[in-house]
Amino acid sequence: MDSNQHTARPLFGHRKFWAHRFGTAPFLPMSRTEMESLGWDSCDVILVSGDAYIDHPSFGMALIGRLLESQGFRVGIICQPDWNSAVDFKKLGKPNLFYGVTAGNMDSMVNRYTADRKIRSDDAYTPNGEPNKRPDRTVTVYAQRCREAFPGTPVVVGSIEASLRRIAHYDYWSDKVRRSVLPDSKADLLVFGNAERAVVEIAHRLAGGEKINEIRDLRGTAFMVPPGWLPSDEWEAMDSTSVDTPGPLVRHADPYAMDEAGSRVQDPGSSKGEQPLRFSPKPSILDPQARREARRVQRAHTVIRLPSYEQVKDDPVLYAHASRTFHLESNPGNARAMVQAHGERDVWLNPPPIPLTTEELDRVYEMPYARRPHPAYGEAKIPAWEMIRFSVNIMRGCFGGCTFCSITEHEGRIIQSRSEDSVIREIEEMRDKTPGFTGVVSDLGGPTANMFHLKCKDEKIESACRRLSCVYPDICENMNTDHSQLISLYRRARAIKGVKRVNIGSGLRYDLAVRSPEYIKELVTHHVGGYLKIAPEHTEEGVLSKMMKPGIGSYDRFKQLFDRFSREAGKEQYLIPYFIAAHPGTTDEDMLNLALWLKKNNFRLDQVQTFIPTPMAMATTMYHTEKNPLRKVNRSSEHVGAVRNGRQRKLQKAFLRYHDPANWPLLREALKEMGRADLIGNGKKQLIPAWQPAGVPGNSCGQREKTGQIKKTAPTRRDAQQRPAGFAGKPGGLSKPGARAGKPGKR
Repeated sequence: MDSNQHTARPLFGHRKFWAHRFGTAPFLPMSRTEMESLGWDSCDVILVSGDAYIDHPSFGMALIGRLLESQGFRVGIICQPDWNSAVDFKKLGKPNLFYGVTAGNMDSMVNRYTADRKIRSDDAYTPNGEPNKRPDRTVTVYAQRCREAFPGTPVVVGSIEASLRRIAHYDYWSDKVRRSVLPDSKADLLVFGNAERAVVEIAHRLAGGEKINEIRDLRGTAFMVPPGWLPSDEWEAMDSTSVDTPGPLVRHADPYAMDEAGSRVQDPGSSKGEQPLRFSPKPSILDPQARREARRVQRAHTVIRLPSYEQVKDDPVLYAHASRTFHLESNPGNARAMVQAHGERDVWLNPPPIPLTTEELDRVYEMPYARRPHPAYGEAKIPAWEMIRFSVNIMRGCFGGCTFCSITEHEGRIIQSRSEDSVIREIEEMRDKTPGFTGVVSDLGGPTANMFHLKCKDEKIESACRRLSCVYPDICENMNTDHSQLISLYRRARAIKGVKRVNIGSGLRYDLAVRSPEYIKELVTHHVGGYLKIAPEHTEEGVLSKMMKPGIGSYDRFKQLFDRFSREAGKEQYLIPYFIAAHPGTTDEDMLNLALWLKKNNFRLDQVQTFIPTPMAMATTMYHTEKNPLRKVNRSSEHVGAVRNGRQRKLQKAFLRYHDPANWPLLREALKEMGRADLIGNGKKQLIPAWQPAGVPGNSCGQREKTGQIKKTAPTRRDAQQRPAGFAGKPGGLSKPGARAGKPGKR
């Protein structure tokens, strides 16, 4: 078992399964009637999803389903079944190979609950936005019902929910550390990250007669094993179950250190009574190439033992240590397997999957998708579909490494890009097949708008790198920031017959964009529809360092170029900045400084975000442990403040909406407590007025008050007319500068 090999079997290198003779389905069947119309007596694979079925590559069940269909398998789909019994899980019969279970495009808890743990009133992935059509912790519940429906049938779980819960993780909604989803769901295999290679391999190997519990060598998979299990005698375990502790008697090895051979420094005394671990001597090879190969082989047969679930559940420092170790083993080029004890069994994680090549990604996105919802939904509107129906995904992954974001934990840091020709073909297909297309492409993007074909200049450096971000604290000197391929794509896209306009809706990484002024000019001149969203997230350096985001100076440089090229194009255009409140490490003073920056720059934000600790994100580790996993973790390492108190979270959000009269009473109280009552008043340099407008919550008298006295004078002209840079009613909720606004708080 060499799960660390740097090459992978071609995604489309398998001989097709015999059922390919049935051809391509107009839609993957959701009922027995559809199966019969296709001539099927059974399904080889049944995908169970928490989302409505939209046959479009932006939706995971459609992408995986069409990929398996291209391999010759008959794939059925069960969407949003009634989970109170196993009846709905039987409606397509027993799958010949396996059930594939997914919560959908979002983690089910993020999908259903707000940052304040309140139930959302709608679900964008459900017809007509209807809420409560999926259970909490969907993967676990669906997998259990599949077991009940047909005991003994293999169950494979995947999607972002499974990816982000593949080891012990802090769960914000229950406010505790939960086990890996594997033992809770009783699944046979968990597929994490970009699942194409693993899912195709699983299907072909099961079809070839291999048992599900024999599949142990696939990258991007996790499974349960007996304690101390190793694949073969070639394998060695490396103990990482403890952290450095002060003391004169025993000098503990640094669990993150690497020796000159590229292997972890070992601590033979740290196993704490567990099974003896085997260690390899350092390769004594003079030839550099042979030495590198010896190191590669050694790494490929090494598993890192993380602190157990029982340890991290009760010890925040060990949780932070496990989180740091986990993230350091995220590069497919050098990641090792990891194992974590859960009671009497272990969760084993193979290294991340090898990224898809451009040619493979092209074929995945060019499957015969119907590009619309399944006809069973009739005229129902599915908000998520309405949002992306005229957009095209051009890449995957993100090397930004923002600590509050889970993209890198799921899709990885290596960018996987499509070819220009493939993207152009999809735009033409969208033009010809998608109902309602008017000539406007709403987005060409992905996790980030401008990482298309950006990668490390040297594959050897890339495969050896252990940085958590390629752009923080500065852009790596080995990172290619040439935007020429993206510029070429934009020009070709807007030249397509029938295309009137191509907008860019994905978030822009502005610190990369400033390296290519030509790209900014192209973007601003042709692809900004009046506003462009970017995400500085904060202005204060201390907070930004916990986010791994660039300083506000990068934003200022981008804004200068944006404004310059907008003027040259003769356009009035605005930036929509996004900010986060209550991120770990954020103080009330930080939020006050951000609010003052917003007022100075004449921004009034209508849509703001409060930090949500999503499973496995580095910022979530900070929130739970109050330790900084971006640095070496021990008992005395850096403390990071977490904003947990409901009032403080509300206050920090209120600072972002300093202009909303409903927030003024809370802000006045806080400013007085902070010793900044000087910011209360009607002056230019003051944040909020001392009076409260009539009819706005916070003033029981129903009249505006000023310094304790009730007066009936009208609001000042300055208060009424202070307007932000942006557009009223547009996403981001900014209003056009200089526009008159009637009374404060009105829109």
